[in-house]
Amino acid sequence: MLNAIIRFALHQRLLTIAVAIFLLGYGSWAALKMPIDVFPDLDRPRVVVMVEAPGLAPEEVETRITFPLETALNGAQGVQAVRSTSGIGLAVINVEFGFGSDIYVDRQIVNERLAAVSDRMPRGVRPQLGPVSSIMGQILVLGMWSRDSKTDPVELRTQADWVIGQRLLTIPGVAQVFTMGGGRKQFHVLVEPSSLQHYGVTLGQIREALQRSNQNATGGYLDQQGPNELLVRGLGRIQTVEDLQKVVVTIRDGRPVALAQVARITEAAQAKRGDSTAYRRLPNNADTGEPGQFEGGPSVVMTISKQPGADTREITKNIMAAVQELKASLPADYQIEPMYSQESFIDRAIHNVIEALRDGGILVVIILFLFLMNFRTTFISLTAIPLSLVMTVIVFKITGMSINTMTLGGLAVAIGELVDDAIVDVENIFRRLRENRESSSPLPPLLVVYRASTEVRNSIVFSTLIVCLVFIPLFALEGMEGRLFTPLGVAYVVSIFSSLIVSLTVTPILSYWLLGRETVSHAEKDGPLLRCLKWIADKVIRFSLAFPRLNLAVVVIAVAVAGLFVVRLDRDFLPAFNEGAVQLNVLLPPGTSLATSNEINQTVEERLQAVSDVVSIVRRTGRAELDEHAEPVSASEYILEMDPQSTRNREEQLEELREAMADIPGIVTAVE
Repeated sequence: MLNAIIRFALHQRLLTIAVAIFLLGYGSWAALKMPIDVFPDLDRPRVVVMVEAPGLAPEEVETRITFPLETALNGAQGVQAVRSTSGIGLAVINVEFGFGSDIYVDRQIVNERLAAVSDRMPRGVRPQLGPVSSIMGQILVLGMWSRDSKTDPVELRTQADWVIGQRLLTIPGVAQVFTMGGGRKQFHVLVEPSSLQHYGVTLGQIREALQRSNQNATGGYLDQQGPNELLVRGLGRIQTVEDLQKVVVTIRDGRPVALAQVARITEAAQAKRGDSTAYRRLPNNADTGEPGQFEGGPSVVMTISKQPGADTREITKNIMAAVQELKASLPADYQIEPMYSQESFIDRAIHNVIEALRDGGILVVIILFLFLMNFRTTFISLTAIPLSLVMTVIVFKITGMSINTMTLGGLAVAIGELVDDAIVDVENIFRRLRENRESSSPLPPLLVVYRASTEVRNSIVFSTLIVCLVFIPLFALEGMEGRLFTPLGVAYVVSIFSSLIVSLTVTPILSYWLLGRETVSHAEKDGPLLRCLKWIADKVIRFSLAFPRLNLAVVVIAVAVAGLFVVRLDRDFLPAFNEGAVQLNVLLPPGTSLATSNEINQTVEERLQAVSDVVSIVRRTGRAELDEHAEPVSASEYILEMDPQSTRNREEQLEELREAMADIPGIVTAVE
């Protein structure tokens, strides 16, 4: 069959080259359109159950909410693990299913179990499912503040919740938007005990009156009042403080008792379980070159997560475009800035891998020319690289894979081997053509090319299969490891098999066109580098054969030393990544109030602003409403964007941050 492939390619040369050119063009177009991400799709089907229970302590949350829900969810069809977190007024339960299961079927299973225990929940507590989101977490963090504090924090939060957040949720691929900071607008009814006693009103009556008054009612319609029908509505929804003041609580001595007579009504922010700040450094001083000052302060921070399988870079671009559109309709003092973007990490990681691919390709070109010392044979061998890469990209597109650090890593590992098959074929063809030209009865060059290619066919195929077998164990990995490393193996194996196809089709044709029509016979002569390496190899082989025991002893000792170093190496699932951002966790003693936490974190922020490499600072203390992270108000998380143009490496930057935090009393920090 392989002989038939070579024969067909040589007989249909124009068709074969046309197909190769088409694949080159289509593969290049597909590479530009493919989704790009940091890692392959690692999203394991996961359903998040969140329960808000205001006022309950963690012990009561665990006993009355978390435990009954865990008991109901354990053993459900397809459930592999149930993990929960109980905090002040919040329970978060993560229900994990096996890879390959339908997330919407999984959510239906969880909903059925929740319905079975709904009657065992405390009054007013209703479990709800979180949106379907990616395991990659936050892809973008936006900070919004008012210049010179012209706008009230409550108004800032209202705009974030009802204008900006709602607009961002309409963008395809956005799973959820967590909003923290500012103040959620509420009407506070502050009861006066003396007035209650005076009018004989109870707290229960006030609560009942508020519940009854804050609703609309419908009364059908009237269709006999002229040519038009009239819709009957009873409007009772509370809109303003004045509406609340007029609410009738009860009747005493034939007179209504209004809410304003027994309570003071104010418009204020909801009691918070978290707060946030955001700062961004202004451009450097053009005259002195000194780092710019920071702008920002207490802010509304919006954390955006994506849906599984969505393109992070595309979503980020659409979000920033939507923010630019919204800025035109917002007050002039509003400032909205990206404080953290996963897109920057993706671009940096992909750029680094592409640089490795580029450098590897340049080295392959140099080494090939130094060994072959022939421009034509070098060119023919190098055609295997772009053709193999674009064929691999086409396979990625067909199978739904993305371009990420693992797939590009597989290509980077394979790039030096993509020319192996072509080199073997070209070298044999070149030698046979030279011998044919020196023969007294030369054969047609096309026949010589065919015979030369079939001579090394078995060697090429067997060597390719043996190399690919090394990566077969990667496909046996299961779970998260399999999802992470299988794309690397796919990229490597597909690219190597693509190079085999190129060596059996395109390489013989180019060899016939560029080498088969040479009329001048060149004496075979190795280049200076190859002659030098052959001389060294000759000496090494002679020495090894003269002293075989010494040679074997050195090899055994080297293997033993290498094994000793291997067992002493650190072990980790993934290496540390330089995202261009640093996470700083600040912990205060348990029980610290939110106000005290904010006060102490102001000192932390002042220290961070003094670090010259810090470009932006965003802090989240506690948690947002319906946030999956049940953090107490004593815990703060900082995300610091570092200067990408800094001359210092990451370890030096982290060490300076640790030193800045070292002498702040009462806090425990972790920098990563």
